[in-house]
Amino acid sequence: MEHVGEIEKRLWSVADHLRANSNFASNEYFLPVMGLIFLRHAYSRFLRVRDEITAGLPTRGGKTRELTKEDFSQRGSIFLKPEAQFDYLVSIPDGGDRAGAIIAAMESIEADYDTLDGALPKSEYQELGDDDLGQLLRTFNDPALEKADGDVFGRIYEYFLTQFADDKAHDGGEFFTPISIVQTIVNVIEPDHGKIIDPACGSGGMFVQSAHFIEKMKANPSDRVTFYGMEKNPTTIRLAKMNLAVHGLEGDISKAISYYEDPHEKKGPFDFVMANPPFNVDEIDAEKIKNDPRLEFGLPGVNKAGKVSNGNYVWMSFFHSYLSDTGRAGIVMSSQASSAGGGEAKVREAMIKTGDVDVMIAIRGNFFYTRSVPCELWFFDKGKPNHLKDKVLMIDARNIFRKVTRKIFDFTPEQQQNITAIVWLYRSQTDRFLKLVEGYLDIAYKQMQACDFGAFDTALKAVVDAHNDDELTALAKTVAGDIQTLQSAAKAAIENEWQNAPRDNAGLKAASVALAPVADQAKALIKEMDHLYKLATRVHEADVANGTKPAEGKKRLIALDEARKAVAEHLKEARYFHIQSEWLQMRFPDAELCDVEGLVKLVSREELKANGWSLTPGRYVGVAPEEEDQDFDFEEALRDIQIEIDGLNADAAELASKIQKNISELIA
Repeated sequence: MEHVGEIEKRLWSVADHLRANSNFASNEYFLPVMGLIFLRHAYSRFLRVRDEITAGLPTRGGKTRELTKEDFSQRGSIFLKPEAQFDYLVSIPDGGDRAGAIIAAMESIEADYDTLDGALPKSEYQELGDDDLGQLLRTFNDPALEKADGDVFGRIYEYFLTQFADDKAHDGGEFFTPISIVQTIVNVIEPDHGKIIDPACGSGGMFVQSAHFIEKMKANPSDRVTFYGMEKNPTTIRLAKMNLAVHGLEGDISKAISYYEDPHEKKGPFDFVMANPPFNVDEIDAEKIKNDPRLEFGLPGVNKAGKVSNGNYVWMSFFHSYLSDTGRAGIVMSSQASSAGGGEAKVREAMIKTGDVDVMIAIRGNFFYTRSVPCELWFFDKGKPNHLKDKVLMIDARNIFRKVTRKIFDFTPEQQQNITAIVWLYRSQTDRFLKLVEGYLDIAYKQMQACDFGAFDTALKAVVDAHNDDELTALAKTVAGDIQTLQSAAKAAIENEWQNAPRDNAGLKAASVALAPVADQAKALIKEMDHLYKLATRVHEADVANGTKPAEGKKRLIALDEARKAVAEHLKEARYFHIQSEWLQMRFPDAELCDVEGLVKLVSREELKANGWSLTPGRYVGVAPEEEDQDFDFEEALRDIQIEIDGLNADAAELASKIQKNISELIA
């Protein structure tokens, strides 16, 4: 997913080409495109597990059993016959009936998977010319798409909905839920068994991430859970079925307007509910739903037009009603809902009094691909222990984020885990909290151990020996000394505080404290090595400018840079994971849940009542003290600016000289 932005741009350039060269309406372009993305992604997953499956197949009389679709389903993949494999489609020459081959590939897959019958695009390809299909196939035959993992299918689907600017596609809130938000929901409710329902399932991302959660447990999702979904848009249902199939999953997804229909009523109650419903809908006919048994807390309010004033609490009531006596739910909801007044406040009060509202997590804006608004994650748990029935865990995660682009934020995997660790402490699962801290420290120490400066020392000596520069020689000597200091400190911390340290809270804290100065030294050394490389580059360039270019000078610089980056990567990883352990240990020093200003508070029902039954985390946790950016180095920033200014000044002087010369020639 890291390079999905570049993938999307390439895909859009091809789709844009279709707009001018096909008979499709603007809201139809994405379907044939998504069909080929489905084949590409399915083939990537097929290749990923095929060799593993083949190695374990039984052999009789020197003959190996044929592959079957069951072999692939057990590993979260889809079985593809030769005619449905992407490399075969790419190999079709010009004039070779690409449309017919793609249709045959789709029919082959539908024949093997009943749940996909009629879901895959087929006739659409007959509308495209052979050259257009060839261009599409070549574009999708891209190493970046082959390596892409996660719910890349749903992410690209959302991108195309946005770029095609089809207003109808966005009505009702058909938006792709960011993967990091879905994973956070999954981590909190832990959907590892039974029946899972998403009454607004979109392209099926909730199901995909639930399956990944089970796969991490070394279990087969198909053996552990059954997926049920509802979606009103027929095209979106087709995409959801494709998304499930490409991951080797099946689900019962029904076409329904969830406000008025409950096609899975007889399949309930459900063990887990996961959903990102449309926010703030105000067109629900109150007369049609007033007697719906799912509205156990009543209607949240009706306007003069006979419409429900705001549908947020209709959804929330539905989700609560779907749950079994021990069921859990995780819902993405508008941040407006948690403190809404009027009829919504009455429903919220009744909901809180059930004792089933479990956790609230506030998420900052810019997490959604097409919406910049903030949101909140609501969690219900009908199986909460009695001592927590009158409590709600409030987590304000608005200061926890990573910038993916200027406009899009998400959580790193570690940020997700840290948020989940707070929930573990709330549930008295101290062992899981300590195991996470131990895992962070183990990676940090192992990365420190993996630092081998041999190649860097050799490359540095070669560069220094090739240049007669006092500043470079002096800095190289300083860096060499700092490397020795770091290695000695790391060795002492590993041997004295980690190898034999007890893995209880006290032992882990001691190990973290011992590693802290080493991590600080690693940070400083990374910057020194970077500065050393820049200085070596300038010295080399100066020698070249003076006509004394040393032999093999460029190759030596490349070797130094590669060695520097290799070591720096280990140092950065060591420091990063130490920071993660510190983040948890500093906030929860006793490995027990406690109030943390600006982050978390366990709120009683009495306090909720005193605040108008508000469920907005920021109202309770307070304001977090501003954290210093540990990675910002003022001196380094000034140094880089100075280097850039020196270069610009040199360019300006050279340009001024040329201008003066040209003017002199003109007036001579």
